[in-house]
Amino acid sequence: MYPMLRFAKEMLKFRRAPRIGVLDAHVSTHRCWPWDLDPWIELNNGRTLTLYDLGRLPMAVRTGIIGIMRDNGWGITVAGNSVRYRRRIRCFHRFTMVSRTLGWDARFLYMEQSMWRAGECCNHMLLRAAITSAQGIVAPARLMQAAGRDPLSPELPGWVRAWIAADAERPWPPLLPPITPGDRNADLPA
Repeated sequence: MYPMLRFAKEMLKFRRAPRIGVLDAHVSTHRCWPWDLDPWIELNNGRTLTLYDLGRLPMAVRTGIIGIMRDNGWGITVAGNSVRYRRRIRCFHRFTMVSRTLGWDARFLYMEQSMWRAGECCNHMLLRAAITSAQGIVAPARLMQAAGRDPLSPELPGWVRAWIAADAERPWPPLLPPITPGDRNADLPA
């Protein structure tokens, strides 16, 4: 289940926080609760992605981007991500999350988020997000212009550009392996 109460707490906690620039870091603290755990009694990898929302959305509010999107009838959706896991976060551990936007290209905003505990990075995510409207994807430069910001993105780091290039090589839709007749169902193409 989505952590609605935690999400509401974060939004209330940062509603009056000072504004930050669109490229500035947003820092928040969280705790790993029993319902966040996997069978190995550590933060579940899927829950990690959900908890990253608790940093990303208040960050967007603090930059003023959420208000601009609301004024224009735009939304935002995750369009891809890559996570590197290195240290465990266990039950009741307190951790700090750092969220920031790195830049954008013609279609997507690129953000990085990380979770830290006791001075060590536990995991790090690169995420791309699309601003959406009834007409389709809104160019991030248009969002920045609407926000009164420079529409020109800073240069994306080399590792982000390499990820974008590698992801562009991946086939879409994915190529399905041979499926035995007994496993075929109506959701899969014939």
